[in-house]
Amino acid sequence: MKQERRHRYVTEEPHIPFDCTVLYEDERIIVVDKPHFLATTPRGMWYRETALIRLRQTYGEPDIIPAHRLDRLTAGIVVFVRDRASRGAYQLLFQNHLAVKTYECLAPLRPIGRPCFGTIRKLEPPRPFPLERRSRIVKQRGILQAYEEPGTPNAETLIERVGLGHMDRTGHPLSGMDGRHMVARYVLHPRTGKTHQLRVHMNSLGLPIMGDDFYPRIIEHAYDDFSNPLELVARELEFDDPLTGEHRRFTSRIPLNEGLGEWR
Repeated sequence: MKQERRHRYVTEEPHIPFDCTVLYEDERIIVVDKPHFLATTPRGMWYRETALIRLRQTYGEPDIIPAHRLDRLTAGIVVFVRDRASRGAYQLLFQNHLAVKTYECLAPLRPIGRPCFGTIRKLEPPRPFPLERRSRIVKQRGILQAYEEPGTPNAETLIERVGLGHMDRTGHPLSGMDGRHMVARYVLHPRTGKTHQLRVHMNSLGLPIMGDDFYPRIIEHAYDDFSNPLELVARELEFDDPLTGEHRRFTSRIPLNEGLGEWR
């Protein structure tokens, strides 16, 4: 009998000190508010410290699977399917882009830059926002960063700037990572779902999301360093339930710039 190989990260991975909040559940799905730093599914060194494994252990249901995914560093709404017979219907909902996703982020308050590739279309000229950003994004296996290249666009994002500045909890204006640039809140509406799409599109405009350790350059942190979260939240998710037809709308409660609470 072939002995099952044990993963080293089952015992050695760091503990993620943030919990998933269950926002809704029924006999078919579980909707959670995933915190920053917690991966959706096992990958690399992360196994037990993922939203999927935590849910399976909490509910004692090994058949739970995600209907879609969020990056480990992105917080917000994730839908899991607990009923085997319903898996396909909910996964197709996301694969066919029938779910409407809305994200929020914090990024520098400054004029937009000119990207090397793709297009920018101002939707209410001469105002800079809202705008439509389209480009071709490629993500190669084994390479951490995605990148843009010439060619037919495969990624599209509608970007709004909804505040000319963002205040911290004491009422003082927030500054960027270098302490010089004011920070604004942006609302992002992805119309496609390429890997790192929102982070790449914001960075290409000269507006990298606060706390992004991939764009514009890779910054290495210790695995147990939770002091600088990516200020990106999957704020809202809407869809018509593929089995009941009921319109569903879920909203993340994780605030920008406060995602870690007392851990900040």
